[in-house]
Amino acid sequence: MTRIRLRTACLTGAAAMVLAGMAAPVQAAEPVSARTPGCVEPTGGGSSAAARGGFGDKDHRDITAKQQAAIEVRTDKILAAQGKPGGGGEVGEGSTLAGAGAGAGIPVYVHVMRDSAGAGDVTNTQIADQIAVLNKTFGGQEATGVASNTGYTFSLAGTYRYNNNQWHTDKQSTSYRSKTRKGGANALNMWLVDFRYLGIATFPWDYSRNPSIDGIRVNYDSLPGRGIANYNLGETATHEAGHWLGLYHTFQGGCTTTNDEVSDTAAQGSATNGCPTGRDSCSLPGLDPINNYMDYSYDSCYNQFSAGQTSRMQQMFSAYRT
Repeated sequence: MTRIRLRTACLTGAAAMVLAGMAAPVQAAEPVSARTPGCVEPTGGGSSAAARGGFGDKDHRDITAKQQAAIEVRTDKILAAQGKPGGGGEVGEGSTLAGAGAGAGIPVYVHVMRDSAGAGDVTNTQIADQIAVLNKTFGGQEATGVASNTGYTFSLAGTYRYNNNQWHTDKQSTSYRSKTRKGGANALNMWLVDFRYLGIATFPWDYSRNPSIDGIRVNYDSLPGRGIANYNLGETATHEAGHWLGLYHTFQGGCTTTNDEVSDTAAQGSATNGCPTGRDSCSLPGLDPINNYMDYSYDSCYNQFSAGQTSRMQQMFSAYRT
């Protein structure tokens, strides 16, 4: 789930966008052009895909088809115990998932990880702009009549700034996240760092196992108006938050009927780079969903979540974040 231009995500663990590689963050001294977007916590294993925009490996660690199936079985059992529909993203947008159908308000804690000289800082206005992008994209406002309104809204719950050279470049990430994370399972923690990924995210089904590192790491230079060309409209955070809410990449598993576990996103054989209209990387029906926030397209190409993705996020939130 790495949005590899700078985004990626881990399927079984954390989602991350890698800027340069999936196994470990690259030195911050490298130019952005050498980085890869990550999505999920890169841990190795399974097949890999280049990061978004060629900035590295995926933004999440790979999960095998067997592991993916096990996650679905686990989710179905939890939802069944709650008396709610199962978690395959098959419920229509107009359906009601008891307790989850209307989405939820999500508090966001932003952690600005500066170096000892203050490099890597962002302004309060840029943070507010990033929250606004989350609300716009999850609200279906970039493609009215096409994009699904997920029902999720985001509000800034706190901003924290730290001066630490190691934390700034995402070193000691398990330690710094454990020391700084705020809130419970429903709270989105966003750490702004300088690394070779666009972003990295954890999945909701991993919260119970490792709650202290739950959240998303986002390259600070991907916020609205900052410096990463083609990836500075703030939609890396949208992509990573999608992982945090339980979405896979639209190309998860490649050209298969299972694909990303969502029935209304066409099967996709490989990740997109740029915004190639009419791209079709899979022999199964449908063109590649290049405008979907869970592909690896440019920020300017993104404009939608699907109704099936909304249902899946609602199911995953109900199962793991309530």
